Amino acid sequence: MAKLQAVRGMHDILMHDTPRWQFMEKSIKNILNQYSYQEIRLPIVEKTELFTRSIGDNTDIVSKEMYSFDDRNDSSLTLRPEGTAGCVRAGIEHGLFHNQTQRLWYTGPMFRHERPQKGRQRQFHQIGIEAFGFNGPDIDAEQILMCARIWQVLNINGLSLEINSLGTAESRLKYRSILVDYFSAHKDQLDEDSLVRLAQNPLRILDSKNRDMASLIKAAPTLDEHLDNESADHFAGLREILDGADVQYTVNPRLVRGLDYYGKTVFEWISNELGAQSTVCAGGRYDGLVEHHGASSTPAVGFAIGLERLVELANFENTPNTHMPHIYLLISGEQAVKPGLLLAEQIRNQLPGIRILSHCGGGSFKSQFKKADKSGAELAVILGEDELENNQLTIKYLRSEEAQTVIKWPELANFLGTTLSIRVIPSK
Repeated sequence: MAKLQAVRGMHDILMHDTPRWQFMEKSIKNILNQYSYQEIRLPIVEKTELFTRSIGDNTDIVSKEMYSFDDRNDSSLTLRPEGTAGCVRAGIEHGLFHNQTQRLWYTGPMFRHERPQKGRQRQFHQIGIEAFGFNGPDIDAEQILMCARIWQVLNINGLSLEINSLGTAESRLKYRSILVDYFSAHKDQLDEDSLVRLAQNPLRILDSKNRDMASLIKAAPTLDEHLDNESADHFAGLREILDGADVQYTVNPRLVRGLDYYGKTVFEWISNELGAQSTVCAGGRYDGLVEHHGASSTPAVGFAIGLERLVELANFENTPNTHMPHIYLLISGEQAVKPGLLLAEQIRNQLPGIRILSHCGGGSFKSQFKKADKSGAELAVILGEDELENNQLTIKYLRSEEAQTVIKWPELANFLGTTLSIRVIPSK
């Protein structure tokens, strides 16, 4: 029989890692609340046509990486490779964009069939942020400032910000023609992927990581030389706000995004500690996407953070372990099982902030003490036959040299509240 194991590129996040993930996610959500962004929860599966129309047939995601399948009704469905398309679909379907603005966020797994490597998995997790109905560069700047605040709270250093403007669809079309002429004159230096992109999406050649093409790409004409006035003014407004906020950035005229729907502002936060998968956060404007799906024209901007990459960078030294119990309740003898479990429930009612691990399954006191010590609990509360008979509890300190003590049952909540500095709710 074959060994049971996860699908390649899809990994479990085990118990010793989940506290770090929870701390990171909670920290980010707190910041999103500070900026009054609201959570929207989206399906993992969407109709395939949503992504082919949104992302573009000529992108690597659609042509190579999507997990698509036919359901029993012969409808083509796809595990979401990114979140923006689904967010736009939900906004149109539920009328969220009609004469109103929206600041939204979502989180969850995304799926792309890529070669697994560090920082790039086939199932990966993102937090996505989207704003709809805002025309000016101020909302672009707000989202970049939000990112900077997230890095600060998670104590992540060494991230660099790159920004660019892709202009309007009209200016990109003119630039596309110039770029095709340039790279066509140097076809012999293009790799296989770039030859395909030359015919389908020449701007993506600028994003090539092939070092053999670096000098060719560096010498290519840049979009900023052909930017329309509207986009140039928008980009200047963004830079003015970032300069005022003392946010350091680099204008990278070769920064493009791998999705067709982007225009005007694009940005990426990059780390030099992640190897080839250096982008931690990427986003930009997609003003034409809502209209592209048949709804009224709605300006929009957003970004996504790769959580696996963020876990690699965040400082978790002082992260509290919220799964480690405060109390380990030792129970000895059949007669003590029921009152012991009911006692634990009573304490949870009176001290909602407490974590109690009740011993289940029997066993000697010696074995129970070993488990209590291994659990990391601060205190062991002992309920044996003697304690049960005398309506008492024995308290043993597991992390200090203090002598054990004996208390009456009704005193336990106040004792624990004082010892552990947890607020006690009086019993009714």
